[in-house]
Amino acid sequence: MAVGVLALQGAFKEHVDRLEELNVDAVEIRNPEELTKIDGLIIPGGESSTISLVAEEWNLIKPLQKWIDEDRPVFGTCAGMIFIAKDAKNQKKNGQKLLGKLDIEVSRNFFGRQNKSFEDDVKSSLDGKSHLGLFIRAPGIIGVGKDVDVIGTIEYGKQDQMPVAVQQGSLLATCFHPELIQDHFWHAHFLGIVKTVTAKKSEFKL
Repeated sequence: MAVGVLALQGAFKEHVDRLEELNVDAVEIRNPEELTKIDGLIIPGGESSTISLVAEEWNLIKPLQKWIDEDRPVFGTCAGMIFIAKDAKNQKKNGQKLLGKLDIEVSRNFFGRQNKSFEDDVKSSLDGKSHLGLFIRAPGIIGVGKDVDVIGTIEYGKQDQMPVAVQQGSLLATCFHPELIQDHFWHAHFLGIVKTVTAKKSEFKL
């Protein structure tokens, strides 16, 4: 099993490190041909508009759109979550291209700018436990579609259960940066999604 990390900008190296610590072949993705060599794809945090712009310049938008439209496993973290979301508020002037598959509405820099970064315990419905999350200029999830499962929440403001991690089929997304924390929980969950999808495709071929 090989998992790609979109290596255009942002914290892609840290995702590669977490994957390698889980004994997974990690592939840095910079061109469309490399997408054919992987079973799952992580889109890292960084600057969402920059990631979108570079992907467009490097002719990756259509291949990424095809990948995600084929229900292949994708894990978007922070800016990566914005990139795969259906709708984004508070974008920069002229906006940015979105892959638009994950049925959520997000707001850029919802939790504030760099100096408002914080750590918090993310309560997960997957195992009933809390896992540390690092929020850096993090987007917020302000709307969730009916087919989207909220699998991680924090207490924030007046909300006891603000969604910060969601899953829609083979799509996984977090507002925070799991790659910057020495806790492999979210990466391990994504690998489980990849294994399930890969196994189903193998059965279909048979």
